[in-house]
Amino acid sequence: MLENLSNGPSCLVLLIDDQRIIGEAIRRMLSYNLEIEFHYLSDPTLALDTAKSITPTVILLDLVMPGIDGLSILRALRADPATSTVPIIVLSSEEEPKTKAEAFSLGANDYLVKLPDRVELIARVRYHSSAYRALKERHAAYKALAVSQNKLCAELVEASKYVRSVLPHPMRTPFFTEWVFQPSSTLGGDSFGYFHIDEDHFAVFLVDVCNHGVGSALLSVSVMNALMGQTLDGVNFRQPLQVMSALNRVFQMEKHNNLYFTLWYGVFQRSTRIMSFSSAGHPPAVLMKEHEHELLDVRAMPVGALLSTQFKLGETLIPSGSRLYIFSDGIYEVLKQSDGSMLQFNEFVELLEKPEIKEGQKVYEVLEAVKTIQGAKEFEDDVALVEIKL
Repeated sequence: MLENLSNGPSCLVLLIDDQRIIGEAIRRMLSYNLEIEFHYLSDPTLALDTAKSITPTVILLDLVMPGIDGLSILRALRADPATSTVPIIVLSSEEEPKTKAEAFSLGANDYLVKLPDRVELIARVRYHSSAYRALKERHAAYKALAVSQNKLCAELVEASKYVRSVLPHPMRTPFFTEWVFQPSSTLGGDSFGYFHIDEDHFAVFLVDVCNHGVGSALLSVSVMNALMGQTLDGVNFRQPLQVMSALNRVFQMEKHNNLYFTLWYGVFQRSTRIMSFSSAGHPPAVLMKEHEHELLDVRAMPVGALLSTQFKLGETLIPSGSRLYIFSDGIYEVLKQSDGSMLQFNEFVELLEKPEIKEGQKVYEVLEAVKTIQGAKEFEDDVALVEIKL
């Protein structure tokens, strides 16, 4: 494709015609316009090389020339990527419909009977030059946009890899943990973790930041790092209410690009088997016992929404062998392929209640079941599901 149009005259004309008298006549017609630069070529065999060399904004092409006719040159110009979009005005000694039709079918942009009127010639040269420049600018803009989008996609992939890399590894002792994490098509805001506070206390949490994109992902990772690193000043991480209140102070939405997040945070005490927990706008955790399930749910506004939010504390006894599931709402807020209705929360819980097909694969089996229900492998929202066998 032709480039560097912005540095030259607004109209750069190349006339290809074996008759020098025609070349001189056209030159005089255009010579009074400073915005038009005129080039003349009498040897039609050099047409393609000359056009590629001077990069015209309009080519004036005679149809009848010795050795090689204008239609053959027209084909060659349209076949070469460097000249395929340059406007070509065909010049002919007569206005013959059949010749016109053939010229247009081969890619001519316009047709003039020579010698044309000076005013008309200048108007058409200006029109086609302007359209060609606009076309080149659009192509340049699309190319720059494609480069930018490719770069952004690569950065999002790297960011997604980073988010996954900082998620905790599955545990096998003293507790069994397993999880699935599937981001949506755009970078999202789900993260989760678990860690030993001391020998007797084990914490688990899941964060879901509103919206999608880099900002949501960065905020999610910041919250995860604050919890995993236990870096909130003056906070006893064994106390869920202290954790919630501290996060709400630090991550007020007006200081974080109007982003807020939901959170479920629980602490399991091994000596008493008591789970203390708090929630901020998050789906309840599901505790699967031997013959029943329990929803671990207390209600409060999402973290960062209101500085005055009062969080609530819940407690429950964890029988030996129980399984705790925490998750983001993306895993159950899906549309059923069967009737287009939304999968209900209790229907999702029923999936958790079903016996495992294969030991240790429950979270994967639930994920695949939801994919089957919605009839798609991709999700509209981030999906995170964590299982902890206590």
